[in-house]
Amino acid sequence: MQKIRWGVLGAAKIAREKVIPAMQGKEHYEVTAIASRSYEKAKATAESLGILKYYGSYEALINDPDIDVIYNPLPNDLHIPYTLKCIEAGKHVLCEKPLALNTEDVQLLMRARDKAGVKVGEAFMVASNPQWKKAREIIASGQLGTLRAVQGFFSYFNRQKDNIRNIPENGGGGVWDIGCYPVFTSRFALGEEPQRLAALLDFDPDFGTDRVGSVILQYPSVQMTFSISTQLMPYQRMMFYGEKKALEVRIPFNAPVDQPNELHIHHGDILGHQVEVLQLPVSDQYTEQAEEFSQAILQNTDVPVSLESAYQNTRILQAIFQAAKEERWVNLT
Repeated sequence: MQKIRWGVLGAAKIAREKVIPAMQGKEHYEVTAIASRSYEKAKATAESLGILKYYGSYEALINDPDIDVIYNPLPNDLHIPYTLKCIEAGKHVLCEKPLALNTEDVQLLMRARDKAGVKVGEAFMVASNPQWKKAREIIASGQLGTLRAVQGFFSYFNRQKDNIRNIPENGGGGVWDIGCYPVFTSRFALGEEPQRLAALLDFDPDFGTDRVGSVILQYPSVQMTFSISTQLMPYQRMMFYGEKKALEVRIPFNAPVDQPNELHIHHGDILGHQVEVLQLPVSDQYTEQAEEFSQAILQNTDVPVSLESAYQNTRILQAIFQAAKEERWVNLT
């Protein structure tokens, strides 16, 4: 069977520590090359991870005829230009989230993808995680009763001034970095698109990036609220409230790879005694993502998260900034 050959643009932390290790030693695909703007860094990273080929420029990897698909974990502001270069070189591309910082750029990629006839997707690994597939199944089954409300929270603490997450020009800030997750997972689990939203954002006076944010999304069937922060203690949770029961996704975004993921179904006991715990098999969502994307290439099927989905998510994230700035509801329909 043909093995899909992956190349990685850059030696970003997420690539070094999570994505590449999760993709090694697999039956249907392998990471065969990595590039960095520093030849020495590319060489050191490749040797530490057992990657055979390494390049001192992104372009050298993009133009390697032996690479089938490229994973792009570059800073947010470089997602579009380098994903476009990959597409124009005839490569399939899996680009880290957030794919783009405006919807016009997503449309640009759509046109390039259709012209080149390649697969392009946004790397929301949660879409390939068994716990989110199970959560969506539970919600669709009706066992929670009529769903009326959804709540989410995602935070970490980072005040490093030279970190790209704190640099506006690199697409930093909480909304782009982590606000994208409760937006995407609520869309994924509900199978709906929000109709309007309102938002409140607080900006760091030194960095100029949004450090705390709260958002209300009105979906056709539910009200969804979430808060995010880049300067609070680390925490994450997603809750789906029905008339009969509530579903809790305990570690919704950075799911562990060394222990089972758990979904908790609450039966209405405020003391928490009547809770049904669903344990899912140990898995790595980055492995699942790479497998699904590789299979999409091999079998010519849909990628896990399409550019069309990325367009909708980007549209919502843009509207959050607009709603906060203008202090009003913004319609999405």
